[in-house]
Amino acid sequence: MGVAVRTAGAGDRESVVRLLDAAFRNDPVSCWVFPGDEHRRTTHPLLMAAFTDIVLDEGRIDVTEDGTACALWLPVPGDEHGHDSGPDDSAGDDSAESDGPARLREAVDPDNERVEMIGRLTADIHPSGRAHAYLWMIAVAPEHQGEGLGTALLTPVLDRCDREGLPAYLEASNARSRLLYERLGFELMGRPLDLPEGPRMWPMWREPHG
Repeated sequence: MGVAVRTAGAGDRESVVRLLDAAFRNDPVSCWVFPGDEHRRTTHPLLMAAFTDIVLDEGRIDVTEDGTACALWLPVPGDEHGHDSGPDDSAGDDSAESDGPARLREAVDPDNERVEMIGRLTADIHPSGRAHAYLWMIAVAPEHQGEGLGTALLTPVLDRCDREGLPAYLEASNARSRLLYERLGFELMGRPLDLPEGPRMWPMWREPHG
């Protein structure tokens, strides 16, 4: 049975934020950014809301019709150095780009330097010089994980990338998701990112398939 997928709009914002929060609250990277359980419970949704707003404004969010899974995509032009997880960044404005993580920290959790650090570290490893589709996040409701929803969400986009000759890039935040991406044609790009006193992230690149 096929999975119906549509593009999310502003009216889907709250449901997307709830889904991202549920799917990532116990992810190794989220636990590193917000190490305290109670603080993570109250503050993690604010970070997911900031991410959702950025992608609604600058990219595209695909969501299953039943709301159990979503994928956040950003287009990255060939002359831009990745994206550094900050609201209101302006393409080609180096000062705006470098200030993005600091503004995100100020908006989400001003006393938590790791909110800013994760943006800077992922921006540092993000490939530049070639246009690509950036899979920022993909979330599946915990009770529906393992049902193939991630593959159903990503396959149409990757098929389109293949037709258009466009590469794709992501950072896997856990070993399970890395295996899914490998099955879809992504390969480890360079060295993994080891967060300071924290978990490992895997930058992964997918060349378009002919």
